[in-house]
Amino acid sequence: MSSEDTATAANPATEGADAPVGEAAASAAKGKAAVADVEEAMKDVVDPELGINVVDLGLVYGVHVGDDNVATLDMTLTSAACPLTDVIEDQARQALTTGPGGGLVDDIRINWVWLPPWGPDKITDEGRDQLRTLGFNV
Repeated sequence: MSSEDTATAANPATEGADAPVGEAAASAAKGKAAVADVEEAMKDVVDPELGINVVDLGLVYGVHVGDDNVATLDMTLTSAACPLTDVIEDQARQALTTGPGGGLVDDIRINWVWLPPWGPDKITDEGRDQLRTLGFNV
């Protein structure tokens, strides 16, 4: 073995000594997700009735990512009587916790909020364009 090989050889006594194990390793490697990244990923969550993503519909009122990399979403629905909360929650969990490297966040919580009530004024310009394409007059 040359001196160059010796200098680059791994030291079994220290190799992996600082590396966390299992889920902790994945979480430590990816760190805490940025709120902007969570909001962008939530554009993959589509309101089943309107076919427009929940961000552009204005249904996401707030996003917080804790130090434990769990996203808390303050969300509403177009109607308090909407029976699709489970569908939207499942889509949100899929969009945020799965994918390469285990997902953007480790878990999600949704706080369903009803005040202020949702209204068409909360729809983004992009959401309005999408609704117009579908034939809505907004």
